[in-house]
Amino acid sequence: MTRGRTEGAGGTAGGRGADQTAGPMREATMGDGVDCAEAFDVAAADPDLCNESLAPLSQSQRRWGAFEIFNVWSNDIQSLAGYTLAASLFIAAGINGWYVFAAILLAGFIIQGLVDLSGKPSVKYGFPYPVLARASMGVRGAQFPALVRAVVAIFWYGAQTYFASTAIALALNALLGSPGGATLLGMDGVSWASYVLASALQVALFIGGIERIGRFLNIAGPGVYLVMIALLVAIWIQVGADLPTAVAGVFSRDEVTGWAAVSAFVGVTGTMVAYFAAVVINYGDFARNVRSHRAMRMGNFLGLPVSLALFTFLSVFITAGAYVLYQEGQGTPMTNPTDIVAAVDNTPLTVLAAVTFLVATLGINVVANFIPPAYSLSNLAPRHINFTRAGWITAAAGFLIGALWVSVISEFGLPMFVDTLGALLAPLYGIIVADYYLVKRQRMDVQQLYSSDPEGLYWYQKGWNVRAIFAFSVASVLSIILVWTPQLDDYSGFAWILGAAVGGLLHLVAMRANRLASAS
Repeated sequence: MTRGRTEGAGGTAGGRGADQTAGPMREATMGDGVDCAEAFDVAAADPDLCNESLAPLSQSQRRWGAFEIFNVWSNDIQSLAGYTLAASLFIAAGINGWYVFAAILLAGFIIQGLVDLSGKPSVKYGFPYPVLARASMGVRGAQFPALVRAVVAIFWYGAQTYFASTAIALALNALLGSPGGATLLGMDGVSWASYVLASALQVALFIGGIERIGRFLNIAGPGVYLVMIALLVAIWIQVGADLPTAVAGVFSRDEVTGWAAVSAFVGVTGTMVAYFAAVVINYGDFARNVRSHRAMRMGNFLGLPVSLALFTFLSVFITAGAYVLYQEGQGTPMTNPTDIVAAVDNTPLTVLAAVTFLVATLGINVVANFIPPAYSLSNLAPRHINFTRAGWITAAAGFLIGALWVSVISEFGLPMFVDTLGALLAPLYGIIVADYYLVKRQRMDVQQLYSSDPEGLYWYQKGWNVRAIFAFSVASVLSIILVWTPQLDDYSGFAWILGAAVGGLLHLVAMRANRLASAS
């Protein structure tokens, strides 16, 4: 650390007593009248670094257990994109289905390990990801990666809101006989009504705060699984004894061998890791609500490898059953669940499926694309923006993006743009983890995470840790190259992990070199 100072070992000030106020430090009073020092036990906090959304939660405020964390991951898994991805990997990977299944499970365990690491400090201290990033990036430097994470999430929030609205439109068109009509920005009247309704439902979720979001996730996660199981039973009854044979056909594929098979296995694993990578960085936003580290780890285990295995199993069986019923001998099986429902041509089933798709999409949107920007935007201007206000900003920006999705944004390749921003962020995970476990050795001075004192532990150089910024920049270039270089397509799924690993290594080397220089 700079100036040869040492950190305290717990949640109170270490190098400086918690009762001492230095320099420009002062009590923080939020715009809505909340006193940060009195309400959150953060002494002498700068009002530009602390509000009720960013301050650490006390133990009595943490009400989540393993079940809530399980449902966070279940909602992140259960989406139209998640179903399509899982089903298509079995068809397109070119290797035995059991190897595909093993690769997906391996990805689940990898993500579990990553979030066990990134979630632990937030469980210990009760603060969200933007505050954790201050320890390694500087109290001001953490704003840049938090802003980029918010931009990525807001773009996907708008896109997923549009996708959620298509589920409502599916049900309305089934009930109304697809009335059609004039279009605006590529959407007809039913589509616009569905889009506004989907947007309103999400607003109703976030204005209730994290507790209402948690209750929704607790219902949505198990509910989607119940509907998927019911759909599988219905298909199995119709297919009969041929369903296991159809699934066996998917699992018996063995089109590539040798190194190509190994590469395919690695590719499947990397693809699934990349699918969850966005939430890994800001996992502390969820972990801060958990009562204990043990509960978080159990929830991660049940919600990642276990839930992922169940979801993959259901996806493959439903896809194989639908192929036997509606497509046998007609080419590639349908991997999009909306296509499967459309093939059934049953209005009650269509409405039920539409509700399920809506709940699943709202679930992943809240988990992956709403909570991250809510905390990140609050971190930019804590004096003026709290969780709720940041939610309104996210909802408004996302509404515009979703409204332009059909006519404008989907035409110029948003996925590459978002993947690039995601690769840009990847090193931040490695930097945060390396800093907390190897540089700080799991000891942080929480008081000074909210301090703008030039002598503070996390002030570094004018609020920026230039060594972390250097590691961040170099590793980001590497991960972006992996995304944009066609010759490296086989490894692009690992752009996030490689970027994180290089970022963490460079940060560790730079910080230890600085410590040795300071000691000499």
